[in-house]
Amino acid sequence: MDVAVTGSHGFIGSALLPALIREGHRPVRIVRGEAGGDDELSWDPEAGTIDADGLEGIGGVVHLAGAGIGDRRWTDARKRLILESRTKGTSLVARTLAGLTRPPSVLVSASAIGYYGPHASEELTEDSPPGNDFLATVCKVWEQAASPAREAGLRVVHLRTGIVLHPEGGALKKMLGPFKMGVGGRLGSGHQYMSWIHREDLLSLFVHATSKETLRGPLNGTAPNPVENQEFARVLGKVLHRPAVMPAPALALKLALGEMSSMVLTGQRVLPTAALASGFPFAFSELEPALQDLLGRGAESVPSGSVATGAARRH
Repeated sequence: MDVAVTGSHGFIGSALLPALIREGHRPVRIVRGEAGGDDELSWDPEAGTIDADGLEGIGGVVHLAGAGIGDRRWTDARKRLILESRTKGTSLVARTLAGLTRPPSVLVSASAIGYYGPHASEELTEDSPPGNDFLATVCKVWEQAASPAREAGLRVVHLRTGIVLHPEGGALKKMLGPFKMGVGGRLGSGHQYMSWIHREDLLSLFVHATSKETLRGPLNGTAPNPVENQEFARVLGKVLHRPAVMPAPALALKLALGEMSSMVLTGQRVLPTAALASGFPFAFSELEPALQDLLGRGAESVPSGSVATGAARRH
């Protein structure tokens, strides 16, 4: 089916397009500015405009757009941008889809496991309540912004993404420099859980969510086996053949990152209960094979944005 995608130039979106094609779908980019062909639609979330006619009869929509959360220090202005870039865009997409004569069958709207707030070792599922810190508040309002589509009868999935692993972006890209130089290690106490997912599995989960009719509501985008930060550091060091014995003290991280340090010093132990119940087959359930696939011998030969290895292991 035709699947319209916002945020198609981002870390996830740019890799999602070829994943959709491999599964027999035709992706249609929703882009800022003028559309460049029949595979693009235009929108302007700030102005509240979108090509509604182009969305008539579309099969599904995957909404990814939003300002980066970990890109820079959280000033008041940055926090406002993080929130508004999600609520405005999601509200625009949801209201537009709700008003179509021939709406799509599904809206898969990105969210994040920050929804649950900081937790220790407690296992969290899609039924766990929301937290009350900044990221939890963003996620709650972000998901609520999709209400018009849900109230109009569309199947809406909120894919709560965890820590996405790939050397091209996200947390892993930022960690590689220090670890390759032999100065990597745990962050703070190291006991905070990291609910990670290989990017290939996340891409496949987005595709799965568009076609699996039983999926609706929250869907945790994390691997089945989250690990403590100190274990993540140990395994990453092992895969890179580098020591992982240089901890980053919590105080230093708080001074350097400010409020944003909460992202790395607290964590969540999130389980993909709904994905597993729906029959989704994770290609990478354990951390070490995931990192070996991304960083080990032969990983350089994997094409950028490819999900070939994960797909091959599923069939």
